[in-house]
Amino acid sequence: MKYLFTSICLTFFISSTTFVNAQASIDNSKDFIERSPVYDYTEAQLNNTDTIPGFESKLNKLKITGTIYESDGVTPAKDVILYIDQADENGDFDLRYTNEKRYVYNRGWIKTDADGTYTFYTYIPGNDRRYNQMQQLFPIVKEPSKDAYEIASFLFNDDPFLTKTCRKRLTKKGDPSRILTPKIVDGLHVVEKDIILKTAENSTK
Repeated sequence: MKYLFTSICLTFFISSTTFVNAQASIDNSKDFIERSPVYDYTEAQLNNTDTIPGFESKLNKLKITGTIYESDGVTPAKDVILYIDQADENGDFDLRYTNEKRYVYNRGWIKTDADGTYTFYTYIPGNDRRYNQMQQLFPIVKEPSKDAYEIASFLFNDDPFLTKTCRKRLTKKGDPSRILTPKIVDGLHVVEKDIILKTAENSTK
């Protein structure tokens, strides 16, 4: 799958559609094929830390960590599943199939503990200059007893495609905190990104 955009800045305002591997069961039903990738996991194996496939072989290794909060922005959110997928270092999506379902190979899931914290070990994705593709991580959230929903993609401050115009639009209409500024710690890019869950009203939109 390619994330195609008519312009670079459009990525700030358009949700992405993702496909991912089914780990939970061997099933080629219509529901399995069409459901959100956030559900395709083995829940017994989930904890608050995961490593994206390909991490060990990548040059720009990234540790992204933070706390997921309830909609009040204060209370840590327990038992929340956070899924991300991303392009490779060349900006291409490594697409594969399991039981007729297409998925992005470079993906992962976490489930928060009582403290609401999460950590992904991954890498900084590349740009696809053919499609003006920015460097992005694409997240989906699943709260207990609620439907899954996408949140705005995580961007990177050093991305050459993240222009001044895009930054201004994001500051005016979007969420500037989605722009990540990793720091090098012992050879690893490290960044903190907290997430505040939507209110019940906003989560239905």
